[in-house]
Amino acid sequence: MFRTMLAPGAAPLALAAAPIFTLVSPPAHAESAASADSERKAVDILVVGQRDAPISIEPRGLSVSLGDEQFAGINAQNVEDLMKYAPDFFVRKRYAGDSNGVPGFRGTHSTQSARTLVMVDGFTVSNFLGNSFNFSPKWGVVGPGEVRQFDVVYGPYAARYSGNSMGGIVNITTRSPDRAEAFATVQGLAETYDQFGTHETYRGYSAEAGFGLRQREGPWSLRLSGRHFRNDGQPMSFYGLTPASGPAPGTPVTGALVDPGQAIANAPGLAASPIFAAQSPAAITQDQAKLRLGYDGASGVIGEALVAYWHNRDSQTAPDCYLRDTAGQRVCEGRVTTPGGTYTASGAKWSRTVRDELLAGIRLAAPLSDTARAEANLSTYQILRSDGFTSASYAAGQADGAGTLARQGPTAWYTGEIMLAADLPGVALSAGGSANLYRTDLINYTLANWRRDAGKAFASRTYGKTRDLAVWAEARVPLDPVTLTLGARFEDWRAFDGGIGRIGTGGRPVQARYATRRATAFQPKLSAEWAIAPATLLQLSLAKATRFPTVGELYQGSLNGDGSFNPDSFDPNLKPERSTDANLLLARDFGPVKLTGSAFWQRVRNTIFAFTGFNQNGVTTASFKNIDVTRQYGIELIAEARDLGLPGLDLDANAAWIDSITVRNASAPAAQGVQFPRIPRWRLNANLRYRVSEPVLVAIGMRYASRPNTDLFGLQRGDTFGYTSELFALDAKVNWAVTDRLRLSAGVDNITNNRAWVYHPYPQRSFLLEAGWRL
Repeated sequence: MFRTMLAPGAAPLALAAAPIFTLVSPPAHAESAASADSERKAVDILVVGQRDAPISIEPRGLSVSLGDEQFAGINAQNVEDLMKYAPDFFVRKRYAGDSNGVPGFRGTHSTQSARTLVMVDGFTVSNFLGNSFNFSPKWGVVGPGEVRQFDVVYGPYAARYSGNSMGGIVNITTRSPDRAEAFATVQGLAETYDQFGTHETYRGYSAEAGFGLRQREGPWSLRLSGRHFRNDGQPMSFYGLTPASGPAPGTPVTGALVDPGQAIANAPGLAASPIFAAQSPAAITQDQAKLRLGYDGASGVIGEALVAYWHNRDSQTAPDCYLRDTAGQRVCEGRVTTPGGTYTASGAKWSRTVRDELLAGIRLAAPLSDTARAEANLSTYQILRSDGFTSASYAAGQADGAGTLARQGPTAWYTGEIMLAADLPGVALSAGGSANLYRTDLINYTLANWRRDAGKAFASRTYGKTRDLAVWAEARVPLDPVTLTLGARFEDWRAFDGGIGRIGTGGRPVQARYATRRATAFQPKLSAEWAIAPATLLQLSLAKATRFPTVGELYQGSLNGDGSFNPDSFDPNLKPERSTDANLLLARDFGPVKLTGSAFWQRVRNTIFAFTGFNQNGVTTASFKNIDVTRQYGIELIAEARDLGLPGLDLDANAAWIDSITVRNASAPAAQGVQFPRIPRWRLNANLRYRVSEPVLVAIGMRYASRPNTDLFGLQRGDTFGYTSELFALDAKVNWAVTDRLRLSAGVDNITNNRAWVYHPYPQRSFLLEAGWRL
């Protein structure tokens, strides 16, 4: 039956997913082996994944904790790869070193970045300056070699976290030394790529190292680490010829390619534009350094200070032009004539982006009594430099001609939190407050030489701030066999100091200020856990959450020549997203086998999304607007097995079915009842690990997502550039512990060289060689 329900073309996956549904029943004595502490056991089995480390965030609803056991079977080019087999979860990673890796939970679109709260050691690295692929979390401040565990919670069921947890929460915990230690890892990367007229092998490498110290009889510890990463990613876009008007002929050329898939996806019988070039490969260079200082006093006082620096350079100066003139010379732009007609070739520009960013945070925790404790943390993420240089054309790029500069700064965010907790007779209480401030300032300039900012001329500016103040409280009450957790969160949000400027009539700069906005939200939470048996837990979680607009969604307007706002360019009354959520979880621990089933439901009023539809003035625009109601529900099945039939054979496998639709959208009624874009009906992930011998581990991984809609109206469905396609990837890895300190590994992702797309292409077959040393 499962096979027949899969999307077309997915039948071969049934065999790979079968372990989820064919695991045998447990032996009759399983319950008798359970721990006497049934409540502790229930908490343990609530979390999917590793079992030997406590989760670092509140496990309400489906919760996943990943550690070394899972990491051993993953080819991790970057830190976000360590989550690639997590249930009903994905990261929009297009190539190694991609800085636009937006995480997605369940029915979250791959550009809804503001619906995920991501932290490193409890410090916020989510970029809530906007809500799109350009505002992904700052994964680059962490290297894969320094991660102790990944903790993932699905949904906004804990009162402690903001409404940005509407999709879910991710916390990355880095290693804290318990003795003198050191590590070093080197990697070699390669991707064979063949698409349209591009046939290349792209290569990269990384080197990561660090050391840690801890006082033998003292409270202090220190960890210092760094990573250098260099990679060329495959082209992200392909350029099509535009039909030219007029009878004048162009340069005779050959080499243009027609993609039949684009013609079919657009409309049967409609010819696609010939493709004449691929965007330049992204030459990525990243440098990361981190200092972590810890204090663990005998009095119970715990402190931590973290400073992380990340440098990122993206150079794209080699567009792959397919056209050749009669002399065999490359043609990258201009008026051209092919056997199919006369066209204009344009778009193959050159670019270079340089960013320097800094995370700094401090956290303190202290006991107030035998039953009470307090915590506080304060952090900031500073975008010290963000310069994006782009040529005006291919010829300008080649000849150091005219271009533009997008310069961001001062841009940063600040977050702070305090918490008090007390274990009283019959109830555990916790309460706290939090605050954040997000600030952006982006200026665009025109340049005479696109590579340099000398003589830059002002073109436009966008700036603004948002701040959020919150108080929250939770009470956890054990009522054997049920434990209730009641919580509530109140947030006060404000958007202010926003404005936009441009060159107006007569060449003079003009600007306008946005009105200050303010809103509040009360968000109740309820979770009930029922310890049906010592190794069986049923949990029901209910919540309301509010996600306020970001700077980028609010300040999106444009100005008329006289400096007044174009009333159709933005929505001055953009409303916050408000969700109602439910999650039912049943987990059963059978000793070597653990099964988890999860059913979820979410209804969101005023979903903020960029689409083409009627604005507040009844004019059709393509901008951020509110969708009246969206809804999603689904089922997730998760299997974890250890020593499955053979000692050393472990399996983590999961399947999810998602129904996510637009219920009501007055701005674009044609979207109503349609599956929300980029949300597949099916997701399947699995990782099978087998220890062939004590030093050798082999692993096979699988990732599958059925083909979703590309647009809000369900009209764009394709399997080529510009569409979101089905994804199927088989991965493999071999780990060899040469000695207690030296490890070698080799791996390949996407063994079958499946060509998948998320508008841009996903990687084709990719190889990884790695050597790691640890003291």
